[in-house]
Amino acid sequence: MRPNLNNCLRPLARLALFISALCAVLPARAAEEPVLNLYSHRHYESDDQLFEAFKKKTGITVNVTQATADQLISRLRGEGKDTAADLLVTVDAGRLANASSLDLLQPVDSPVLKEKIPAHLRDPGNFWFGFTVRARVIVYAKDRVKPGEIKTYEDLADPKWRGRVLIRSGESVYNQSLVASLIANDGKAKAAAWVEAVGANLARKPLGGDREQVSAISRQLGDVAVVNSYYLGQMSVSKDPAEREAYSKVSIVFPNQENRGSHINISGAGITKYAKHPENARKFLEFLAGDEAQKVFPVETFEYPVNLSLDTSELHKTWGPFKADPLNLGELGKNHKAAVLLLEEGGW
Repeated sequence: MRPNLNNCLRPLARLALFISALCAVLPARAAEEPVLNLYSHRHYESDDQLFEAFKKKTGITVNVTQATADQLISRLRGEGKDTAADLLVTVDAGRLANASSLDLLQPVDSPVLKEKIPAHLRDPGNFWFGFTVRARVIVYAKDRVKPGEIKTYEDLADPKWRGRVLIRSGESVYNQSLVASLIANDGKAKAAAWVEAVGANLARKPLGGDREQVSAISRQLGDVAVVNSYYLGQMSVSKDPAEREAYSKVSIVFPNQENRGSHINISGAGITKYAKHPENARKFLEFLAGDEAQKVFPVETFEYPVNLSLDTSELHKTWGPFKADPLNLGELGKNHKAAVLLLEEGGW
């Protein structure tokens, strides 16, 4: 008896339909894999550890594109609606404020972020949020400057420091934000006078980054310098013996403790305007503000947690607690252009 051809084809047809359906479903399922795409200016191994911890907690894979803040902001502007970025991560509130003013970010309504992050460390419109704090401190040579001899940023303008002050270029966003804070607190005229006077007190033309200023003190090229606190922490455990030695030769001053407090800045982030995964981005921001992440930053990067009452590293404890300027960091963005102009005119 000859087999019925139709009966033979039916199983093959069913198999073909199954394979076809499977092929259609697999890409869709792959596309549904939860992801978060970051444009990040940060470059710490501890951040990679946090990405893994976040994935373990939520199942969301974090993809990172790294570049400078200016490059990332320029890229976001060029990509527009076609951007793959869900979250912009960078240092300095002024840069985040700039991204917001360029309409590159979207507001986030999160009770968790409002509870965890102090109001002055986030945008008033909730377009960006700080998740670490770094203080801009003064360091001085232990063997050439007496304790208490310098207490404020304003003291750096005193002629007694002529030829003794070290600081990086005015092109540094850290100095731009410091001057922006002086404009907000003291007014433009006083800030301009400060920039001019400090410029006259410089031991040399601004050169190198913050670490170089500390190193220059140890080489007796100057006696006082302005640096970000976390660089000091990193120098204290550096693999380079010269950096550890340089750190050991300076003492730290948290300026303006008797009035407004020390100038601080942040690492922070904002969800991009055209984010494809905004909910995943919100979850990540809330994760960064949570205890698990906040405990990592002080130990691994020597940044402060956004809540200064939380526990810090053993090194931070040796420096002691400090009063931080409560200025809303959104003011840094508002005064950024004026600060840049003052620094250019001051010849930094």
